[in-house]
Amino acid sequence: MLFLIKTKTMEINWIVIGIVAFFVIILVVITIKKNQKEKKKLIDLLNNDFKKAEENEVNPDDSANEK
Repeated sequence: MLFLIKTKTMEINWIVIGIVAFFVIILVVITIKKNQKEKKKLIDLLNNDFKKAEENEVNPDDSANEK
């Protein structure tokens, strides 16, 4: 009788551990996908968020090309 109780308890523990592990894996996958999307958005933002340098015309009469 004691053996049956231990076996049943161990099965319940493995089931609970399996369920928790499944949800942890799902959470990790969702987090990785979300981070990839955020990374893409950040890269696009940083690549497009800069001020273009002003292009000044060079005066051919000025030998030092000073502004």
